[in-house]
Amino acid sequence: MRGFNKEKVASLKNAFVLSEERKSMFKMKHKQKLMRRLAAFGVVALIILGTVSSALFSQIGNLNEKKEDLAKAKQSLAELKQQQKESEEELVRLQDDEYIAKLARKEYFYSEDGEILFNIPEDEEKAKDTE
Repeated sequence: MRGFNKEKVASLKNAFVLSEERKSMFKMKHKQKLMRRLAAFGVVALIILGTVSSALFSQIGNLNEKKEDLAKAKQSLAELKQQQKESEEELVRLQDDEYIAKLARKEYFYSEDGEILFNIPEDEEKAKDTE
């Protein structure tokens, strides 16, 4: 078998051989087109996937920010409710004449007849403890 050269083998040029060659070429071209289409489809799919994932991560980030804002707003709401409750209690106390008189004596150093007021400064430690 080694002694045979390809030059000595004659190729047949009949209709069957030509049709098989055409079929082979068609299949090869068809396969190349298919690969090109699949590659193009893959690129488009990757672009779409990248866009969707980017949007998804962006939305997740926005959602986390909104959750943080909601938590801060709830905390602020609780503080404002506490402040409103204290203000309402102060309003009730301010309707009492004795409380008003006591407050005026304490804050504005008003005194009753014959009463002597002494202003004693508070220590720094007591001021820090009350804060």
